Amino acid sequence: MLFNSTVFLQFFAAFLLLYFLCRNSLTGRNLLIVAGSWVFYGWWNYRFLALLIFSGCFDFCLGRWLGSTVDDRKRKALVVMSVVANLSLLGFFKYYDFFVGSMNALLARMHVAVPLHALGIILPVGISFYTFQSLSYVIDVYRRQVPPTPNLLQYLAYVSFFPQLVAGPIQRGHHLLPQLQQTLNIRPEMLAEGLWLIIWGLCKKVVIADNLAPLVEMVFDNPAIAGPVIGLGALAFAFQIYGDFSGYSDVARGLAKMLGFDLAENFNLPYFATDLREFWRRWHISLSTWLRDYLYISLGGNREGSRRTAVNVLITMLLGGLWHGAAWNFILWGGWHGLGLLVTRWWQRRFPGRLPAWLSLPATFLFVLYGWLLFRAGSFARIHALTASLTDWSAPVWLLHYAVSLVLIVTPLVVIEIWQKRSQNLLAPLAAPWWLRHALQGLLCLGLLLFWEVKSLPFIYFQF
Repeated sequence: MLFNSTVFLQFFAAFLLLYFLCRNSLTGRNLLIVAGSWVFYGWWNYRFLALLIFSGCFDFCLGRWLGSTVDDRKRKALVVMSVVANLSLLGFFKYYDFFVGSMNALLARMHVAVPLHALGIILPVGISFYTFQSLSYVIDVYRRQVPPTPNLLQYLAYVSFFPQLVAGPIQRGHHLLPQLQQTLNIRPEMLAEGLWLIIWGLCKKVVIADNLAPLVEMVFDNPAIAGPVIGLGALAFAFQIYGDFSGYSDVARGLAKMLGFDLAENFNLPYFATDLREFWRRWHISLSTWLRDYLYISLGGNREGSRRTAVNVLITMLLGGLWHGAAWNFILWGGWHGLGLLVTRWWQRRFPGRLPAWLSLPATFLFVLYGWLLFRAGSFARIHALTASLTDWSAPVWLLHYAVSLVLIVTPLVVIEIWQKRSQNLLAPLAAPWWLRHALQGLLCLGLLLFWEVKSLPFIYFQF
């Protein structure tokens, strides 16, 4: 069920009515959240509900056992059991066919006739997100950073909470579980913030990202084009994926606020970052902090010298790239950012003074922009072709029309982001005079009406 669809609006309207009827009953509210979330997820493919339910029940039981066990060896065995079970399911559904295809290609190069058979596995929507969310809970209980929840219904609501179920933000137990364990007071300002986040998030998806999609496809699906077009195409994709994914996160946070919940922030004006480390503190915050806390620090972090730190950074970013998809270009994208982070760390140690923003901001953005080319290209052959074409600076006659279309589509996003940056407030439009606030929301709603379900493209991160 897509946020940018009429059926979801109907679903949420019915859910909201029932929710307000039972909001003062903790058990009734959480039961409705679980039932509604299962309907929301099962609308796509009800057969994969079993995975979501199994993941929730399995890790709930392990969390209870971890809470009642003091023997360190048993506790380690339980957390290893959770890691192995969760990552095995994720690996099978997401990476089995990828590794089989890669192995077949390698064997063919070695002239070994032992073909392995791909299974044509369907990737369950959101499996990367709810797996990481459930796994983080078990690890936190093992580390004694959160107490194990004694209530299965509350835990199932935590794992399957539909606003963020299929594309995040990835929630931590210490943040969301306490909210599910108490009755919530839905204040008028929460409703106002939620409504703004929903409207603006849907506009970023429906009006901006979906209208950039044809411009992106025109470049990345064309085998031979000139450098300026590739540059504009990469720029279009940078705004498309940002509008698409941050739009989803905004809608998720807005829906949660309408229900009285506060979800962790996932984006904080990432294209205003002045170095790569800052970019990753602003982009997909819930994933980058997850990788930092559960992978990078577990590998040793920066505690064992500069060489080991470099290895840990590269491993973390390579696996972060692989998390995004079962393809070598995602691994290459992760490696690109890993090397960039190492260079950034070295530069900041060697030259402690910060570069002026007018220099460091565009340099960071250009680095990220080429990374998006790697991310979107889809294959090594396309990456090579696109990169080689960057040296051809001939301009086709339609380049100006392409550039104008790009500017017209992204201008609303850029204007509001500059407004948010200058005010240091991601909800800056809500602090505007009432007439300006209502006029802006009216214009955004008009844009939604004009483009609603014209394309109805799925969110990009649904495939991850």
